[in-house]
Amino acid sequence: MRSDTCLKIVFAVLFVGGCSSTRTEVATPAVAIAPAYAVDGLVGRWGVASYRVEKDRARTEAMARTQCRLPYVITKGPSDGVMMHVADDAQLYELTLKGSKDGKTYLGFDAPPGDPQDREILSFSDKVVVMQYANPETHARYGTFIYTRCA
Repeated sequence: MRSDTCLKIVFAVLFVGGCSSTRTEVATPAVAIAPAYAVDGLVGRWGVASYRVEKDRARTEAMARTQCRLPYVITKGPSDGVMMHVADDAQLYELTLKGSKDGKTYLGFDAPPGDPQDREILSFSDKVVVMQYANPETHARYGTFIYTRCA
């Protein structure tokens, strides 16, 4: 077989292979569920502290209140979120509240609930919010956060 005939066969195989269709599965997005809390409830000035052991929670909440001398300020974002920092990054990002099918509420980027960069909200009131990172490694580094609203 001549080399130009071989080349034609190779190109024909590549062309036919490129035209063949294969079925590609497209991931369906997670169904959005309304979060249990309103984004506006996070806007404000907060004292922040964290703990690793549940028995330290009351002491840590008191420590968070003392942090109101230099509060952590959460502002409304340009969309329907709040401006906050994320783990290991000094830049502010817009984060949003999102509900999950199992009844949990997360705070994070526009991704399915429970994303590794999310924070799970453990409790939420006008005066105190408790949350932890969904990623176990990040949670182990930072602990469980208590935000106490400053007067």
